[in-house]
Order: sequence, then structure tokens, then C-alpha cells
Amino acid sequence: METVTISSKFQVVIPRSVRVAMALRPGEKGMVIPFLDRIEIVRVRDVRHLRGFIKGLNTSFVRDGERD
Repeated sequence: METVTISSKFQVVIPRSVRVAMALRPGEKGMVIPFLDRIEIVRVRDVRHLRGFIKGLNTSFVRDGERD
């Protein structure tokens, strides 16, 4: 776990070990989500990056009967 400091301009530097582990690149977008007493940053990806991400997923299933 890494510790960061919030600057006077409310900026935070993501530690190198985290940037490398997450393969972050300059200019990438992230969504900042406040949750209880923490802040989460979730990478925002272009929908084109999702192509093939569920390749090999078994999509066969048994459907339930008619719904009322």
C-alpha cells in the first residue's frame, strides 16, 4: 500500500509502482468516485478496448418459463 500527499491545489501523484502495475499512460482518463470514507479512481476506457474481452464465455443457459 502506498501513501500519497494532497497538494495545496488538491493534486495527487500516483506512485510509480501503482502506475506500472496498472499499466497507466499519460493522458488516460479516470472517474473519481467518493465512497464512504475513501476515494476510488476507475479507469475510463474507450468502448473499442472492450472488443473481445469476454471471448470464450459460455453463453448457453436454460431459460425460465414465461413471466406474468
